[in-house]
Amino acid sequence: MLVPTDKIWHNGEFIPWSEAKIHVLSHVVSYGSSVFEGIRCYDTASGPAVFRLREHVRRMIESAKIYRMEIPFAAEQLCEALCELVRVNRMNACYLRPIAMRGYGEMGVYPGHNPVEVYLACWEWGRYLGEEAIAQGVDVCVSSWNRLAPNTLPALSKAGANYMNSQLIKMEALTNGYQEGIGLDTAGYVSEGSGENIFVVRDGKILTPPLGASVLPGITRATVLQLAEDLGIPLVETLIPREMLYVADEVFFSGTAAEISPIRSVDRIKVGAGRRGPITERLQKEFFAVIDGAKPDRHGWLTLVNAGQPAEVRG
Repeated sequence: MLVPTDKIWHNGEFIPWSEAKIHVLSHVVSYGSSVFEGIRCYDTASGPAVFRLREHVRRMIESAKIYRMEIPFAAEQLCEALCELVRVNRMNACYLRPIAMRGYGEMGVYPGHNPVEVYLACWEWGRYLGEEAIAQGVDVCVSSWNRLAPNTLPALSKAGANYMNSQLIKMEALTNGYQEGIGLDTAGYVSEGSGENIFVVRDGKILTPPLGASVLPGITRATVLQLAEDLGIPLVETLIPREMLYVADEVFFSGTAAEISPIRSVDRIKVGAGRRGPITERLQKEFFAVIDGAKPDRHGWLTLVNAGQPAEVRG
């Protein structure tokens, strides 16, 4: 159950959570015309810090550009508004959801005459796949639903309409007793989970599908690529056949919500030893060491929410 916070940001103003409403005939309702982001704010020794804020905002603006949707705020304005949202709601750790959508105006497929509404919300949200998933891993299946075909819906855009496909993958998985599903692309190669990128480890090397396999360019995916380089672990972006999942030494998901979560079985076939593997664990430890402040933020991934604010705002 989603627990409301106090304020939501709407087109430059803070409004009460309960007043963040849209008209039933808004374009987004009938036609799915929205782009959005999921961003984590972590509770660090230096106060709340948003993970890879600029990269998330850039991706949302680019997602909108693909759909010819002009967001009426600059990237820096959105970054500052998201930090202010955390401060206004007095959050230490939270999940941030910026959304840009086509609002109320004209009906019909063509969206150009409808205003673009921007909302920023935040709330408390724990582990997406459950607390034990970080250490124990999750059981997943290969979905009967394929990921988006090239030149249909653009997979590089984090658009609301794309997630109807993700819902089918997720619902099928849960209905059949799994925690998550993996979608294949239309050529039959591994693409991604319903809301996560995927990585395969075999013989000490990490493999991950390329963006051309109907893959969203995940921010945490890019983080894993950088961490693997930092740790000297070979990583290759390449097409991955379905059966590679069954003979892999390790398989893991990455995502803002899922963070880095191991997969212990695929289609009820045990992956490796059936628990988190050593490479997944190394990446997790490095990731959380940066988040927790145990290691320096050497890549500038954390934006301190209270930086430059008066002491009374920092609480």
